[in-house]
Amino acid sequence: MKPARRSGFTLVEVLVTTGILAILITVLFFGSRSWIERARSTACVANLRGLGVALQLYLGENQQRLPAIVAARTSRDEPEAAIDTVLAPYVETAKALDCPADAHLAQKTGTSYYWNSAMSGQNLGTLNFLAFVQDATRIPLLCDKEGWHVSSQNRVNFLYADGHVTRELTLFTTP
Repeated sequence: MKPARRSGFTLVEVLVTTGILAILITVLFFGSRSWIERARSTACVANLRGLGVALQLYLGENQQRLPAIVAARTSRDEPEAAIDTVLAPYVETAKALDCPADAHLAQKTGTSYYWNSAMSGQNLGTLNFLAFVQDATRIPLLCDKEGWHVSSQNRVNFLYADGHVTRELTLFTTP
């Protein structure tokens, strides 16, 4: 006599399979959030590098003199010259002024980045920051307006006068 054939899964098999799937989905969900945040931070670094290139183009047309602009605006409607108005002709797309991790500030103010207004109007060859820093590798020009990059321990991205971009300690906190 032949043994009876099973026609389905036992309750234990279904529960074990469901448990394994739940664990995998949880790991993937929380892991993917971290990957997405890291990708946004990397895109922000790329934006700052692009703004560094745009700034070099601006300097080439303006006798190596940095733009005289405000650090930031509270609204796009303000008439002062800012990063988004001065560097706009030199960037490939307006998205370069908008950090992907910034949910709302760029739409309101025109950019996700602060300009170091102490550098406004200075000649690139004779930069002087706080009267004692003259090394271009240590003079910040642009940085994130907020500490959006959770995956980077809330570090802020900086563009320096020599064109390099780094992640530094958090200066600002998100609300």
